[in-house]
Amino acid sequence: MAKKDEQAQPQGSGSVTSKRPFGLRDKIGYMFGDVGNDFTFILQMAFFMVFYTRMGVNPGFIGTMLLVVRLFDAFWDVIFGRIVDVLKPTKHGRFRPWIGRIAIPICVASALMYIPFVSSFSTTGKLVYMVCTYLLWNFLYTMINIPYGSMASVITDNPKDRASLSVFRSLGAMIAALGIQTVLPIFVYTYDEATGQKVLNPHNMAIAAIICAICGIISYYITFFNVEERVEPQVDPNHEKAGFGAMLKTVATNRALLALICAAILVLLGSFVAGQVMPFIFQDYFGNGQLQSWGGLVQNIPVLLLAITGAWLTVHFGKKEAISVALLFSGVVGIVMYFLHLDNVVIFLVLYFFMALGLSTFNSLVWAIITDVIDYQEVRVGERDDATIYAIYSWARKLGQALAGFIGGWSLTAIGYNEHAVEQGVTQTQSVLDGLYLLFLIVPAVLYLLAGLVMAFWYPLTKQRVHENYLTLRGRREKATGRKADLDSKFVGDSEDAQVVDPAAGVKVPAGGSSATAEWVSPVMRDTALGRETSEERRMFEEDRRIYKEDWRDSKDE
Repeated sequence: MAKKDEQAQPQGSGSVTSKRPFGLRDKIGYMFGDVGNDFTFILQMAFFMVFYTRMGVNPGFIGTMLLVVRLFDAFWDVIFGRIVDVLKPTKHGRFRPWIGRIAIPICVASALMYIPFVSSFSTTGKLVYMVCTYLLWNFLYTMINIPYGSMASVITDNPKDRASLSVFRSLGAMIAALGIQTVLPIFVYTYDEATGQKVLNPHNMAIAAIICAICGIISYYITFFNVEERVEPQVDPNHEKAGFGAMLKTVATNRALLALICAAILVLLGSFVAGQVMPFIFQDYFGNGQLQSWGGLVQNIPVLLLAITGAWLTVHFGKKEAISVALLFSGVVGIVMYFLHLDNVVIFLVLYFFMALGLSTFNSLVWAIITDVIDYQEVRVGERDDATIYAIYSWARKLGQALAGFIGGWSLTAIGYNEHAVEQGVTQTQSVLDGLYLLFLIVPAVLYLLAGLVMAFWYPLTKQRVHENYLTLRGRREKATGRKADLDSKFVGDSEDAQVVDPAAGVKVPAGGSSATAEWVSPVMRDTALGRETSEERRMFEEDRRIYKEDWRDSKDE
């Protein structure tokens, strides 16, 4: 199989260099890249705001800083992506060298964000230090995350192997999340005699950040030494990348992409606001910050379940359908939890598990949904705008993260959160505790409900529509190459619009129609429409789609 993967590719698809065969070593190596990423990213998401409020910084200022820096970062992503594209590859490839270059700087920058001596600075000094270290970390995170994400396309050109890389990447993220969200809270929260609560200990937080930095460096170098870039793209000198105007035009006319962007921003707003408030819920509302470890565990269990059942949900119900129902369900659970106003942490965590299902379903299936959106774009306009659509979606995610940081920070200020409570030896007032409970449950619940409605009623790509798009694209490419199949007459579909496979003409014809309106259909297309393709046929289907795309474009150029 490895030798087959390294055979010559169709013109324009890129060549595969002669290196060791793709295998488990690459998968594990690639997995550790996301472990390294999340040893700094999830650490920042879970502890940055609570650390600096513990340092005496107003949470509203933190929220404003997160908004400004993340908006800048959204554009820095696009700029740096272009830089990586135009630079000449080294002997290690185009993307892999960046892992080795940035591994140590980004992990050092991450550790610097949690130095406890900041508490002795003036208010201005605290703000300057916070902004500078966070900006440095964010700047470096882009420089390692974009090459890491792009590297999957050059480790292998086999669609099945690329899918396995995606699965291993998700496993890496889950490993880091479980470590940070379930283990660290036990260590960084200690008992405070003045308040009688377990609150964040800045010195322990610094030690934890240094340990995470060391683990991050090790993880990155495991990636660097265990993956190979095999695919060398053939660049067309006459090809021009889509400009910003083309990106805006794509957004304005692609209903599926617009709906996905809207839903993603709503989900990210809800999940990031909840993520920033979670430390305060356990530290202040329940009076024990160490309970955050249980919150992190409960939040990540659905991720593991979706890794097992995600494919089954997609096959039996469809991605749009599964996400819509899951988000609406989570929204309802969140509203019920709010009105119950739970004081029992066990019941709270049990119900929160069900609320987390919606977020986990969205996060598990969203990257597969983007593939459907790209196919939808090709059906509409006849061209495949992969990079443009990914860039727009990435920008939208950064926008959602920026708004979430801003809203989370200023919401804490709005409810009257006292960032000096521990130093003053007092606890938060009851109105503040009620406000924290509302921020953690009602805000995400309402946003999840809205996102679920967007996916249910605006996003157009149902399970049936996705199959139709597959058939349409396959028909165009087989028609362009003139390939025929030896088939018995079959109906594709059950409705009045069902299409008949004509074995003599080798085409599909609308029921009651003629060959003048025909499109070519193959056995795999027929079985796909009937929902009975085998895993091997699916692999052939995906491989042929790639080959036919290149043949089709070549025929257009000729």
